[in-house]
Amino acid sequence: MATPRRVRVDAPTERRNPATEHLDTLDTLGVLGLINAADAAVPAAVAGALPEIARAVDLAVASLRAGGRVHYFGAGSSGRYAMLDAAEIPPTYGYPADRIVAHLAGGLQALVRAVEDVEDDESAGRRDAAAVEPADVAIGITASGRTPYVAAALGEARARGAATVLISSNPAAPIAAAAEVHIMVDTGPEVVTGSTRMKAGTAQKMVLHSFSTAVMVRLGRTYSNLMVDLAPNNGKLRARQVAMLRMATGADEQTCGQSLDDSGGDLRVALVSLLATVEAEVARARLAAAGGDVRAALGQTPRGSRLTAAAGDVRAAAGETRADPDE
Repeated sequence: MATPRRVRVDAPTERRNPATEHLDTLDTLGVLGLINAADAAVPAAVAGALPEIARAVDLAVASLRAGGRVHYFGAGSSGRYAMLDAAEIPPTYGYPADRIVAHLAGGLQALVRAVEDVEDDESAGRRDAAAVEPADVAIGITASGRTPYVAAALGEARARGAATVLISSNPAAPIAAAAEVHIMVDTGPEVVTGSTRMKAGTAQKMVLHSFSTAVMVRLGRTYSNLMVDLAPNNGKLRARQVAMLRMATGADEQTCGQSLDDSGGDLRVALVSLLATVEAEVARARLAAAGGDVRAALGQTPRGSRLTAAAGDVRAAAGETRADPDE
């Protein structure tokens, strides 16, 4: 039997943390205190990457407005965080599920249990990226910045002309050259050496949540800080629609409920109807003319002030330039 291949990973997340070398000598509260102290450093590390996150958001908004898609690629915990983020966009913002999609090394079975060696499968990365088109954005998530599955996926996406983004916790990520934007969150050594589901994983979740939320806000899927496109799939969410309509308009519960009924349960239509004092069908027409943007439908913000994309030119719309994929 062949000896399994060993791969040395040189990344901050693989180094030993001197602050936690005595971890196994502590009582329960002491262990939790060390973990909590380490976690407290993550938000500041994410804050340092905000300019790169903003670049990725602008690329994604331009892509989605031009009819493209956003693809996440990851293995293990990184891929699971990506799948969770993508899964929560449709019910939260009423956004089509096929526009922000996640690809997990090993497929759906790897979502609930570890599948050995799939993160090293470069052919799977290329195969999963075969669906990427030139107008799309491909985002690779890997704490070490070297995962072969992610590297192959980003390389294939770049070869197909798509914009590429890497999220890592390694300043010297080996595959950073395959990405136009490197969102690097240096979370340092983990509390338990190499356990990247800890600080690095927390950073990935923060980056993904910030990224996708900002994308939805820029696409006009909110009004103020209200989720005006949430899918009212249960009683709690239908009540939330009424509550948000009351917060936005100041109208009483009965009026808001009636407006929602008149609007066929469409919160955006009810919102424009109440704020502009027009019938539901007029509100619906205004929203259609404004591309679904509530503020634009109300005449509060010129739609042109938001980021727009020229067809087939995602990077120009985001203020980005890039070299030829083969360079």
